Amino acid sequence: MYSSLYSSRAVDSIAGVGIWLIVALILAIVGGILIYFLFLSKKNEGKFQGFLGWLYDFLSFKKFFLEAVLKITYLVVAIYITLASFAMIASNFLGFILTLVLGNVFARIVYEFSLLILVICRNTTEINAKLSGKNNNNNNDNIEQ
Repeated sequence: MYSSLYSSRAVDSIAGVGIWLIVALILAIVGGILIYFLFLSKKNEGKFQGFLGWLYDFLSFKKFFLEAVLKITYLVVAIYITLASFAMIASNFLGFILTLVLGNVFARIVYEFSLLILVICRNTTEINAKLSGKNNNNNNDNIEQ
């Protein structure tokens, strides 16, 4: 009797979680669509100040926060590799040296490639903005003539 009561509560709990997941999915879809069309539309660009301006830039991916996250993550990984390599110093000195040196070099290369992609993206965006501004100025000059 106790096991059937317990399993009934477990089934009810799982059903409740399943229903909530479906409701959460529907709310997320509706909310995402509303925020995209009402808040992130092009007519609202530059309209918001303070927190709403920051939120607009954040949600429209005007600024990348990944660079700071990658730098912090690199520091954590480099410190971890360095400290973890000391665990091998007594048992395998060569392994200690290889982990200390090659582990940090490998981590640095991986993070530099990740940051390189971000720098290329930022530079391409800046070039695009300068070219579109230049083209708009040329079009305005042609209209005035």
